[in-house]
Amino acid sequence: MSQLTCKDVSLGYEGMTVTSNINFNVNKGDYLCIVGENGSGKSTLIKALLKLKSPISGEIIYDEGLNSSEIGYLPQQTIVQRDFPASVTEIVMSGFSGRNGLKPFYSKEQKAEAKKNMERLDILDLAHRCYRELSGGQQQRVLLARALCATESVLLLDEPVAGLDPKVTAEMYELINKINKKYGITIIMVSHDLNAAMQYASHILHLADKPLFFGTKDDYLNSKIGKAFIDMMGGIS
Repeated sequence: MSQLTCKDVSLGYEGMTVTSNINFNVNKGDYLCIVGENGSGKSTLIKALLKLKSPISGEIIYDEGLNSSEIGYLPQQTIVQRDFPASVTEIVMSGFSGRNGLKPFYSKEQKAEAKKNMERLDILDLAHRCYRELSGGQQQRVLLARALCATESVLLLDEPVAGLDPKVTAEMYELINKINKKYGITIIMVSHDLNAAMQYASHILHLADKPLFFGTKDDYLNSKIGKAFIDMMGGIS
């Protein structure tokens, strides 16, 4: 059943179109990887899905009562964010802010849910640690737990393993896959990592100045554009 649909969406800045005629839909439980060259509009599309940026044209439809404020988001980290002086619990709990509206306090149920999400990501023992004292991989787990507190449906992930070493990268991908397969949460992920996309994704959206492909991973692997892009990026292992 469809959760999110893009119909003839064009995106850009200050009247300049970056990518146009984007058409795709995401069903519950899908794992969609968004790929393409730098500047093809991948992160811009994420912003549009979160209603942080309006399309130049076309429409984005949220189905099944899904609201953009109820979508969990894991952005690319900045240096300032990595040095944020708050506890792990405070960071994770802040994921409820979009769902709470004007309510200033967290409910007993939300505190229990935050604990559950920290357990899912194996960071409960870090609950009282200061976020800025953690390793990069631990910080990403904290932010992923925060994103889970914002949603029970859809996670948007923008280059979630950027800057992580290979071991931690592999662990992060396995966690994301577990969230998708075990807990049934839909994943929409921007990634430059074609190996991971081909291993975990159910669907691929390839962006360029004009969208070149949307479909299943298997169809992408057998498509002309998929083969050309994979070859250009050095192949997959």
